[in-house]
Amino acid sequence: MVFKEDIEAAYDGQKRVLAKDFGFIKREMLEIFKPSSTHVEVISGIRRSGKSTLMRQIVKKYYEKVAYFNFEDSRVFGFEVGDFSKLDDVMGEDVEAYFFDEIQNVKGWEVFVRQLHERGEKVFVTGSNASLLSREMGTRLTGRYLSHEVFPFSYKEYLTFLGLDDSQENFNDYVVKGGFPEFLRDQNPEILQMLLKDILYRDIAVRYGIKNTHVLMDIALFLISNIGKEVSFNGIRKTFNVGSPTTVSDYLSWMEDSYLLFFLPRFSWSSKSISKNPKKVYCIDTGFAKSNSLSFIKDKGRLLENLVYLNFRKKNKKLYYFKEKKECDFVVFEGTVCRWLIQVTNELNPDNRDREVEGLVEAMGFFNMDEGYIITMNQSDQLTKENKKIIIQDFKKFFDLLN
Repeated sequence: MVFKEDIEAAYDGQKRVLAKDFGFIKREMLEIFKPSSTHVEVISGIRRSGKSTLMRQIVKKYYEKVAYFNFEDSRVFGFEVGDFSKLDDVMGEDVEAYFFDEIQNVKGWEVFVRQLHERGEKVFVTGSNASLLSREMGTRLTGRYLSHEVFPFSYKEYLTFLGLDDSQENFNDYVVKGGFPEFLRDQNPEILQMLLKDILYRDIAVRYGIKNTHVLMDIALFLISNIGKEVSFNGIRKTFNVGSPTTVSDYLSWMEDSYLLFFLPRFSWSSKSISKNPKKVYCIDTGFAKSNSLSFIKDKGRLLENLVYLNFRKKNKKLYYFKEKKECDFVVFEGTVCRWLIQVTNELNPDNRDREVEGLVEAMGFFNMDEGYIITMNQSDQLTKENKKIIIQDFKKFFDLLN
């Protein structure tokens, strides 16, 4: 329980902060975002990726009279579902839209949001746990909410934030540095290292009652150091002497819910095979991976592969990797149709050409496709293998064509 005067003090203080102009760059998402007149808007993403900033920009663009409340404010520590009536009184009635930050910290929050929605109010909520938000919204507000995901800066946002021009050198730097605003501002890896600890200890260990936090951290560091590689529950269980594959499955699921890591399934027409086969691991941000990698990732090809994954993930594409005799990095579906087959390498050269081409050609034969792509840092070319066209395309041009 929190006293009403403490809620009021926090609300007034946050309102003053909301009114300040911090000079943040306009997020690309704002250009395509238009509030729904009938749905609750849910904005989710990893901590420090810019959810609150986007919220401020939405307020500035669309509304004049808003109520904003951040549930991570230390002044309202211990906020319970019964305190929402006090908050409702504090916010008053002259409100065009309600904005709630990190609301998943309060158990039962969805009941209050539904009450506001049924009153005809416009509500925005943000959070850093995709599963908690979707589960609670699905229980109380099925069909009444829209989901939006926020990621660290894109390359275009990176250039704008740092005041840079587009060049190959700057793109190379972006692949290594990633897009977390605070890290780009200070260039201090400890910022991203502390972010990892916050996610693992505050968002996962505390929430789910994990006592052996050392193992949790060791598994996270192992996965971050192996982006683009296959991992399995049993393999991790044996490596870190964890009790059961189910425990490992829970750990990885919670990391994915927190937007820390993503796990790409191996393609199969059988859903049972998909669930049993090893998955490839990717990280939320290449700079984050590099700052937290035990192996100090030097392989720019793996970082580029991670970036390709993230760009398709942002576009909500259904993704797999393919592996039979050879391997193909990405199988990209639109609906039920395989749309792209993609290999990723920093540079196509005589040493890796056969491996990259043969894996792609095998996947093209499996999916009966005549065209495939090899994405590189800065090469553009075309070749033919077994009557199949292989387009070698640099990252920027490939994704420019998709936009």
